[in-house]
Amino acid sequence: MNTPQLNNPPTRPRSITHGTSSSTLADVLERILDKGLVIAGDVKIKLVDIELLTIQIRLLICSVDKAREMGIDWWSSSPYLNPKLAPATIQTDELNARIARLEAMQQAPPVMASAVIAEPVVVEKYV
Repeated sequence: MNTPQLNNPPTRPRSITHGTSSSTLADVLERILDKGLVIAGDVKIKLVDIELLTIQIRLLICSVDKAREMGIDWWSSSPYLNPKLAPATIQTDELNARIARLEAMQQAPPVMASAVIAEPVVVEKYV
């Protein structure tokens, strides 16, 4: 009895095909800044059911335009980031003026006050 032989094609190494296109770092960064990325997390430290410490972390990564669309623009009203709003500028101007006056006084020639030296007057009473 003859067994029929199956004609199998020679085996070829299979290559893996990817269904996604590759993205560069610039593409990923542009997408994140355009859409926004939120990272949130809570860290709680407990000891015998007593909460000792809670840290809530909220991180938003987006472009300035996207943040303004969402109503976030704290950097425009912060005195630390906007020097026009800093209350310390008035104090700084006053301190600079005082320093200038003190330096001018130090560089000016010393003014000698005319001292009046009076000789002691002896008053004798004759009784």
